[in-house]
Amino acid sequence: MKLILYGKDNCSLCDQAMVILELLQQDYSFEFDTINIYNDEELLEKYHLMIPVITYRDTIIDKGLVDMETIENYLKSKNPRK
Repeated sequence: MKLILYGKDNCSLCDQAMVILELLQQDYSFEFDTINIYNDEELLEKYHLMIPVITYRDTIIDKGLVDMETIENYLKSKNPRK
């Protein structure tokens, strides 16, 4: 399972989202990539007011002030613990 974290440089909310994902990786088996929306006009238009945005495939798992419990509940539903 691979999640995507859409964000930008110098974004404290994006940094917090990354820390949450790294913490959850200790208990759940998944990978994640980070994508800077400022490197792609389409992504900038789509997500600029919502970042950070965490997705799996085309599903937004959480956005804005990312909540660890929300992401963990999603992972529990899709992915067994390590």
